[in-house]
Amino acid sequence: MTSHDKPTSDTDEPHRTAPQHAADRAVTEAALFEAFGGVRGMVETVLPGLLFVTIFTINKDLKSSAIAALAISLVLVVVRLVRKDTVKHAFSGVFGVAFGVVFAMMTGNAKDFYLPGMLYTLGLALAYLVTTLAGVPLLGLILGPVFKENLSWRTRNPGRKKAYARASYAWGLILLAKCAILFPLYWWADTAQLGWVLVALKIPPFLLAVWLTWIFLAKAPPPIDVFAEMEAEEEAEKEAERARKAAATVPDTPADTGRDGF
Repeated sequence: MTSHDKPTSDTDEPHRTAPQHAADRAVTEAALFEAFGGVRGMVETVLPGLLFVTIFTINKDLKSSAIAALAISLVLVVVRLVRKDTVKHAFSGVFGVAFGVVFAMMTGNAKDFYLPGMLYTLGLALAYLVTTLAGVPLLGLILGPVFKENLSWRTRNPGRKKAYARASYAWGLILLAKCAILFPLYWWADTAQLGWVLVALKIPPFLLAVWLTWIFLAKAPPPIDVFAEMEAEEEAEKEAERARKAAATVPDTPADTGRDGF
């Protein structure tokens, strides 16, 4: 078993020094901030739905509410493109709003604007739980590339795999709890009531899930940087190749026949 294949202990945490521990926590915070979009990503997630329910509460007009929500989503994407920022969170918002608008327009029921997002939340909750039960927690698949560890946590870092499993269970259960609130409201409440509850539940469950993820990962062993390992291997191979070429170009020296030439 090579050093790259050897699993790390899931009790590495106590052996880290205080500076290493602080550095690992900082890396975890930065990676989570990047992966989940930070404050700006949360604003982009909430704003279209907030605008939709605000306008609909005032004038009860599905068309104007839907157009306003879609328009603000497109504006958010354009702003990111102009600033040359990452657009994945804004684009996902546009697609979500577009599906909601199309669905609501097709059925004529304003509450259906929220249904695609609710179904997505339910599907995502089940994905977190099912993948974790299968031994491949979804959060590890999402965050592995962000931490530059890819899938090394599956076989080489059992403590980190356990942390990803716990965090994935947390995400799945939190999203299921959110669905347990929203789906009954979809049937019993009116559009404005459902919309305001949905807007209110956008951020708090998300922050709770991110906080629990940070807690679990901050206590886990540090990620194995597989990119750095590959770069080190490539550099070692290049160095070995240079050494072989250098050895091949050294001229053979005659054997020492002694000082007298005999």
